[in-house]
Parts: sequence; C-alpha cells; structure tokens
Amino acid sequence: MDQDLTKLINPSIEGLTPYEPGKPIEDLEREFGINKAIKLASNENPIGPSPKVIESINKEVFNIHRYPDGNGFRLKEAIASKFKIKSSSLTLGNGSNDIIEFVARCFLNTQSSVVFSQYAFAVYPLVIKALGAKPIEVRAKDWGHHLQAMLEAIEEDTKIIFIANPNNPTGTFIKRQEIIRFLEKVPSNKIVFLDQAYFEYSDYEEEDVTLDIVDNFENLVISRTFSKAYGLAGLRVGYSVSSEPIANYLNRIRQPFNVNSLALKAAEIALSDDEHLERCLSSNKKEKIKLYNFFKDNNFEYIDSLANFICFNCKDESRDVFERLLPKGVIARSMEVYKMPDHLRLTIGTPEENDIFMNKLIQSYE
Repeated sequence: MDQDLTKLINPSIEGLTPYEPGKPIEDLEREFGINKAIKLASNENPIGPSPKVIESINKEVFNIHRYPDGNGFRLKEAIASKFKIKSSSLTLGNGSNDIIEFVARCFLNTQSSVVFSQYAFAVYPLVIKALGAKPIEVRAKDWGHHLQAMLEAIEEDTKIIFIANPNNPTGTFIKRQEIIRFLEKVPSNKIVFLDQAYFEYSDYEEEDVTLDIVDNFENLVISRTFSKAYGLAGLRVGYSVSSEPIANYLNRIRQPFNVNSLALKAAEIALSDDEHLERCLSSNKKEKIKLYNFFKDNNFEYIDSLANFICFNCKDESRDVFERLLPKGVIARSMEVYKMPDHLRLTIGTPEENDIFMNKLIQSYE
C-alpha cells in the first residue's frame, strides 16, 4: 500500500491481527484430496436447524427481492413472548458479534478501559483495541472468570466489563447467584456485558441467569445468539436485552437491515420448536459424557464444560496436533491464539463424528 495511504489508517488498527475462524471443510478436502471430512472447530450444532426452519426458509426465499423488516418486528415479538420481556428492550444483530460491536461503539473511546478475563472470547480485545480503548485482562481462576479479581480491576475510566457465561473457549460456568452477587457489587455507572452465546446448553444442566434480570440492573446488557443451539450459524442472527434507554442507543448505531429476511424468519420459527431444541441439547449432553470418558481413559486432562465443546490438554503443541488431524479428515481448534498452547478445543459432534475424532486422535500419536 502507498505510504501516504497508510498514514490515513486509524493507529488503533495497526497492531491488530484478524480473527481466525475455524478451517472450512471445503478447504480441507481440496487441500488434501479427501472427502467426508468432519469439522469440530467452530462450536456449531452438528444436528443442524429444525426441519420447520428449513421449510420456512424454502417459502421465504421467494421474497428475497424485498428488503427485510428493518425493525425485525415479528422476531422481536417472538423473543419477547417466549422470555416474558419487553420488545423495546431488544436489539437485533447480525450474530451476537454484532451486538458486541454495538455496545463497544456506543460506550468506548480512547479515554476508556475495559475489563475482561484471561482466556475469554478473542473478539473482546479485538474490539477494544480497534476503538483505542485500554484492555484490562484479569487473570483467570480455574480456567474461568475470577469475579473478585475483576471487581478489583475496575478503574475510574472503565466503561464495560465483559463476561462470557459459559466461557468460550474453556466452557467454564459461573453459577446464577454468583453472577447476581457480582452485579450487585459493580458500580452502577459501569456496563456489564453478559455474553450468553451458549445459554441453552448451560441452562439445560444448571440454572442460569434469565433475561428478565435486566429489570433489576440498568447497567446490564445480555446477548444471545441463534448460531449455536438453534443451528443457524450460517444465517448470522443474535440479539441483546437491556434497559430500554440502552437499547435505544444501540439501535441508533445498528445498520439498516442488518439481519436478512431468511435469518429473521428462521430465528422466529426456531424459537417455536422446543422439541428439536430438546433433541439437540440431550444429544450434546450424552455425547459430552462419552467424550469425557474417552479423555479419562486415555489420560487427557479436560476442562468441565457447560457448552457444546470441550477444551482439553492434548499433551503436545496443539498446533502440531491440529495439523496432524487435518490429513485424517478432522478439523479441531488449536488454542494457541488464547495462549493455551497445549490445549485443543473440540466441538461436540454427532455420535458418528465423535467416534471418528476419538479414533483419529489416537492415530495421530502413533
């Protein structure tokens, strides 16, 4: 790039490294000349969306020459009805990652600081640094959030505290009462962003924080997504619940038509199919136990997870193990980027996928 043009770049962007997503199956099969590869890297729902969602998309596709509802009225009403909240407290996003961007852009500047945990979602520091704010990374406790240390790390210029529960990439979980006690101690002039991307999985096994809690904490923003348990990762739709004043500000910077018409319809229908969701959550729990037993039997230490993935110590450089699995048709996720160089993260797949993974992992050490 022309040197004169590089001078135009926001200095906050210079030191950033792009987020590295999971490797696509198509790329792997093309590179190694193989087929029937499995991807267990991006925490997707291996069962996929509800058949009712597929049916609704097939009908909605005939309307894609029209812009979607810019306000997402029907989806907002469906979310509000299901979770007993006000639709005016909702903000829709192109995935919950969009919501992270909205909140950061609303509140952060170069005179701000943000508190987040070690081993937290890699997008948090990316967004913080992109806006020129100061990142305050707090040491983890047992691979998860050390809430007391996070409270002590809050500075006068701190504007946002990020908490992911369950945490990605480690799967650790903070109990509901611990979250509430934390919220009660956080100064009311600091935003707490509670990222519940994996809520459906955690709440299936443990009581988790529900959306109506925002009525008690005006400084709380909760985000959720349809990309995980609902199986709509390819459509990119998420949302946040907050006080109405905060929602008003978030919607001011939300781009017009940021959620497409297929995603709006799919998410609305997905919410109504509790039977399919139950089937997905039940399978995830059952397969998680199977993988736990495999790890124990083969002396791999793992981190207990309340999500749809397991982070485990692969007893080697995780990048090397990741690379050894690729020609065997398995895509996992190295935790090198999270400064966990000896850990891999594995999405819990279908029974067949998990069997293949277990077999190929053992082979990779032979």
